[in-house]
Amino acid sequence: MSARMTVLAGHLQTHETIQTPFKDELIANAKAICAPGKGILAADESQGSCDKRFKPIGLENNEENRRRYRALMIGAPGFEKYISGVIFHEETLYQKFDDGRSFPEVCKALGVIPGIKTDKGMVPAHNGAPGENETQGLDGYVARAAKYYAAGARFCKWRNTYPIQNGTVSPYLIKRNAETLAKYAQLSQMAGLVPIVEPEVMIDGDHDIETCQKVSEKVWAAVTAALHAHGVIFEGMLLKPNMVVPGSDSGKVAAPVEAARATITTLSRTLPAAVPGVFFLSGGLSEANASAYLNAMNACTDLPKPWVLRFSYARALQSSALKAWQGKDENKEKARLAFLHRAAMNSDAAKGIYDAVKDGKGAQASLFVRGNAY
Repeated sequence: MSARMTVLAGHLQTHETIQTPFKDELIANAKAICAPGKGILAADESQGSCDKRFKPIGLENNEENRRRYRALMIGAPGFEKYISGVIFHEETLYQKFDDGRSFPEVCKALGVIPGIKTDKGMVPAHNGAPGENETQGLDGYVARAAKYYAAGARFCKWRNTYPIQNGTVSPYLIKRNAETLAKYAQLSQMAGLVPIVEPEVMIDGDHDIETCQKVSEKVWAAVTAALHAHGVIFEGMLLKPNMVVPGSDSGKVAAPVEAARATITTLSRTLPAAVPGVFFLSGGLSEANASAYLNAMNACTDLPKPWVLRFSYARALQSSALKAWQGKDENKEKARLAFLHRAAMNSDAAKGIYDAVKDGKGAQASLFVRGNAY
């Protein structure tokens, strides 16, 4: 009996995290990104995504215009009052700002933490359901992460998607994506990068909010279990999930309080309190709804919220600025004011004090892109 007890004691250990020399730095950087009233600017669109952004304004999608586009926002005076971190595409990480400094150097000088998208896009999940994808990029990841750290990045992001079909997601995709996200997070922490884990239950579809909540809970629980099994340091990571909302083809739009309560409830059932922050993706919501939903979450006082609730938006921060800019230098100031307005609105939402009256009708326009890929 004693030998049996010895074996059990050796196998039933408490959670042991990975051993990395960056542990204290990871925790400090994760905490810094969670600064009060601030969120993340997701400026990590791929060349293909930039093409979709630029075509409506007649702007050629080339390397210099992509650089100008990122410089438009990074050069907005005072953006650091609302933004704690910027996720760059690999191309941008090595490009120069208008004054010759690298983008990470500009961010660091303003107290903004530079980050990098490290996944390599999606490929069909052959063992999943039709239309499901898994994310690639783990091959050679350790060397790439070390290179990004040397270039100034201190956090990273990896996105996996989960389309709801017939009210569910395949068990294969849930397990496969959870393992991929956990391995990415583990390797990132070993290299000194705070991993942003992004399990996005897609807004595409005709499902109701209850179905989104059910699937999101199953997905996020699987991700948390995989992170735990891989020894990821929860205090040194961040989560970037979808908000719990009805599908884009459902004909329904959730009220802010409804979406907020469903999202917080789902998080409270799946995410450890040790994770310092949740940075939501906007997922095709209008600029106004992305702010209103986040505001309702932060204004909620009767549900458990051990993590800070912030934003990590791309379209919901940049769309108005892009329309104002039109790719023309003479519109730069007007475009930067539009960007700063959205950043300020989302900063207010992160504090629970967003006032929709300050937004114009343009902020209500849908930003949904079917099957959106970065």
